[in-house]
Amino acid sequence: MNSPLVPRNAAPAYSLFDLGAIGAGLVFADSLGELAEALGANGAAGTAVVQAPPGTGKTTLVPPLLANIAAGSANGDERPRVVVTQPRRVAARSAARRLAALDGSRLGDRVGYTVRGESKTGPGTLIEFVTPGILLRRLLADPGIESINAVILDEVHERGLETDLLLGMLIEVRGLREDLALVAMSATLDAPRFAALIGGAAVGKDGTGEHDGGGPAPVVNCASALHPLEVDWAPAAVPRLDARGVARAFLDHVADTAGASYAETLAAGPDIDALVFVPGAWEVSYVASRLRARLAARVPGAEVLELHGQASPAEQDRAVSGREPGGPPRIIVSTALAESSLTVPGVRLVIDAGLSRELRRDSNRGMSGLVTVSCSRASAEQRAGRAARQGPGRVVRCYEQKAFGAAPAHPTPEIASADLTGAALVLACWGSPRGRGLALPDTPPQAAMDDAVEVLRELGAISPDGLATDVGKTLARVPADPRLARALLDGAAVVGRREAAEAVALVAGDQRPPGADLTRLLVSLRSGKDPAAARWAEDVRRMEAIARQESSGVVPSLSSRASLTSPASPAEALGFVVALAFPDRVARRVPGSGPERYLLTSGTRAGLPAGSPLAGHQWLAVAEVSRAEGRDAAGTGAVIRSAAPLAADSAQAAASHLLSDTVEAEFKQGRVAARQERRLGAIVLSSTPVRPSVEEGRIAVARALAKDGLGTIGWSTAADALRRRLALLRRELGDPWPDVSEPALLASLDKWLAPELEALAGGAATNGINLAEPLQRLLPWPAAARLGDLAPEWLDVPSGSRVRIDYPDAADDGGRPVVAVKLQECFGWAETPRLAGGRVPVLFHLLSPARRPLAVTDDLASFWSGPYAQVRAEMRGRYPKHPWPEDPWTAPATAKTKHRT
Repeated sequence: MNSPLVPRNAAPAYSLFDLGAIGAGLVFADSLGELAEALGANGAAGTAVVQAPPGTGKTTLVPPLLANIAAGSANGDERPRVVVTQPRRVAARSAARRLAALDGSRLGDRVGYTVRGESKTGPGTLIEFVTPGILLRRLLADPGIESINAVILDEVHERGLETDLLLGMLIEVRGLREDLALVAMSATLDAPRFAALIGGAAVGKDGTGEHDGGGPAPVVNCASALHPLEVDWAPAAVPRLDARGVARAFLDHVADTAGASYAETLAAGPDIDALVFVPGAWEVSYVASRLRARLAARVPGAEVLELHGQASPAEQDRAVSGREPGGPPRIIVSTALAESSLTVPGVRLVIDAGLSRELRRDSNRGMSGLVTVSCSRASAEQRAGRAARQGPGRVVRCYEQKAFGAAPAHPTPEIASADLTGAALVLACWGSPRGRGLALPDTPPQAAMDDAVEVLRELGAISPDGLATDVGKTLARVPADPRLARALLDGAAVVGRREAAEAVALVAGDQRPPGADLTRLLVSLRSGKDPAAARWAEDVRRMEAIARQESSGVVPSLSSRASLTSPASPAEALGFVVALAFPDRVARRVPGSGPERYLLTSGTRAGLPAGSPLAGHQWLAVAEVSRAEGRDAAGTGAVIRSAAPLAADSAQAAASHLLSDTVEAEFKQGRVAARQERRLGAIVLSSTPVRPSVEEGRIAVARALAKDGLGTIGWSTAADALRRRLALLRRELGDPWPDVSEPALLASLDKWLAPELEALAGGAATNGINLAEPLQRLLPWPAAARLGDLAPEWLDVPSGSRVRIDYPDAADDGGRPVVAVKLQECFGWAETPRLAGGRVPVLFHLLSPARRPLAVTDDLASFWSGPYAQVRAEMRGRYPKHPWPEDPWTAPATAKTKHRT
């Protein structure tokens, strides 16, 4: 009987992988048969989802299995090719190195890897580990990938943007190539959902592609390889995060906890190493430095290694390679780089800060950046699992158990929070603009995709139908953000290929410049002293070659930047190229004392890190700006992470499409004033007083009225009184009386205020305009002839006086007209006057001789018959000179004292 692990055809001209030897001691070896059967169930290369916990050996065993299966269908001496994606370069190198060692072959022969700037492969390579970006560019260059027999997407649960794109594109490729095997692998994958996606079945509301309705791909599970794991909780007495990010006091706690726990663990087993998880490269350096000081006395000779994306390949490989025989104890302080894909030999103790860095996009400010958040529960479990892969282990979590319970179940998919410019270009080149028709795990957010498409249009990278132009296809071949790719090609013609390549390789790299100063980082890399210098130099060579090859075929960008003259000095070339890439981030210093603040052309304000060498420069070309709080943000809510100095003329040249000359007219202090402004985006370069045109004046007046209403012009006493009278009649009688509410008046300005508005637009002042006259244009004739009867301005009282009626505010829906009059002037008045055709009684405020309120009533007859007696008793002694008759019905009404009467 044929084994499913061995091809059925004749023996190839090369040896197959010895899965028995490679899989010795690996738990997943027991699942190889099931996977082989699943992949060959239909007689053609198949699909499968592998769900296996960390440490089971799936990354080591599945690739050679697929290579052996592919050998069974190879023609003659044709060698199969299996490509395995790993989300990180260090994981790709480590996996390839381990498999080559188990195979007994030299790295780069049968097993190799390709990552950015480095490749170890040969003509006989059967299995190649790559990062997702490498495979993406190969797919765009060769959509059929005819030379590849199988693709394995590892660590799909991390939901990296490029891996998600690969998944959708490869599913489409399999529609044309049934001989292409496709396997997705993860430790914490949502297996049924991805199985349905890969197999072509409907996946529910989260799926975005158009599936063929086939059945789901087989799911191959594997039992856990973890040994017993002890979980301890050691929360700090201080918060993990403060206004500046990760609190230093918390990092001190993590380092001290790690040192104490490791010293304790070493007492039980001197061959044990430890792994400490913190969120970023700066935190790695800080904790590692404190650990070295703490362990010097407690564990003499112990090595403290740093593992993060900015470390050199040699440093990364040394950290993940395990302790050498007879070597000293080791603590590896790492970012999430060591969370999955890697088994670090000897690690039996994990110290976890419980934090991670995730991409977040600020759509209002148009910027993305990494923010520090609590890691997901899945990530915490992955980290803990590092300690129990090779024996019983222990994890110490430096936070409270309730924080673990409150954490999200899984990390946020990168497609939901990242800048999608690069992804949108890939999709446009693939023929699926915006991802339409592609079986992606999640739909790209529309707002982020809209922004990305707009950027690509400005670069000339896509056509009106959303597909990639020739320029777009050229930019996609550059292994960098499309904006940097465009700057490489445009900048090469201005500052030279070498300088442009250096700038783009610098910004596209992993290094965080000290104090946000890219110039200082460039000097360090050029000197060769920086650990990343060799990799950067290789990137520069590749970028320079691309610029030489592609520049002749690229038309000038929309801003005609290719016609620009070179910056005045070579030192400005870096800033100029960065500005070409990100013209919306060109920034000018905001004058004033206090922390440094910069205004970007996009309108965003941002601070500089404290002590930055860039402080004081008037202009900066900003490569990265992210949301932040604390001192560095200087109250702006954002901080510049990397930038280079820029001359003013270079700033205007690089962002020339943002230059504008406009007359800004505004209505202030009662009249229209205007200034001619030259702007670079949101930055005002110059402002000169000018006389506005009438049209500019109209716009300014309209803007002021929309913002502040008719109070901009002001209501005179007469105008306000007329408006109040009309408002009462509108409320009580309706049509034909006009609606004089603020919204209604603003909506009908052309009917009643047009001449005055034209005068204001021409330069007239508001103090020469009385709204009473224009308001009369709204009076309905002939009904307006009765205005004085229905809503009189004055009321004649029995004493002979004429008292002004105080009508309610126009916005008051229930107010009453009020007459404030001395009580003595109303003696004998029995019937309360009514307005609006008898609908509204006047509300009397009856006043004392000192004009203080004595009573409020809209029923004079009732007042004289009742409450008046009490008022008389209280007031006659206080105001003896004024009449307070016992019988108010027969007493003469008067405004005078007794003597004058």
